Amino acid sequence: MLLLVGAVVVVVDALVGDRGLLAMLRARREYDRAAAATARQRTDNARLREQARRLREDPAAIEEIARRDLGLIRPGEKVFIIKDIPPPQR
Repeated sequence: MLLLVGAVVVVVDALVGDRGLLAMLRARREYDRAAAATARQRTDNARLREQARRLREDPAAIEEIARRDLGLIRPGEKVFIIKDIPPPQR
């Protein structure tokens, strides 16, 4: 009987103890989340590095941003602004 109680204590400790199965599974989930976040950050960093390189080396990239974000135009170009007219109310 004493051996059975000892075995139960060892099994319970192996499952829920500080270094038991549940703690290991919890740590594994946390590690997986951290690894996924790190992978996302690496992808974002690579995208931003590529964008910075393009802005340093490619005049067309600077022109694209100036046109899109700042609304700039080249000398001699004409801008046509078309306003949407809302449909009449019934």
